[in-house]
Amino acid sequence: MLPARNLKIPKETESHLERLELRTRVTPNVSSRIAFFTSVESGYRYDGGYIALDSKRNLDKVTWLGELSNAVDATLTLLYPELNGDGIKRAWADHVRDGVTRMRAAESIQELI
Repeated sequence: MLPARNLKIPKETESHLERLELRTRVTPNVSSRIAFFTSVESGYRYDGGYIALDSKRNLDKVTWLGELSNAVDATLTLLYPELNGDGIKRAWADHVRDGVTRMRAAESIQELI
């Protein structure tokens, strides 16, 4: 389960989300939710490696995940039952990174979904 506070993503992912917002007008927290599930549905899995959580955004869980908080927690618990704390935060951030990489060419909200 993700902690309630201090969720960060890699700086590069943050900049991709900001650029995506300029093109699609979808806020970074909403596009990160889409990115997370895009990554999971693609079959991508976090390998346990180090992920630098160095973004300037330091948001709480409710802001990042909104109504999908329980669904994200359940998905992460199902995929990574052995992870907790920093490991689960890194797994979430890695899925957001992977999903944003898959979505970064989107020019509109229709292309995101």
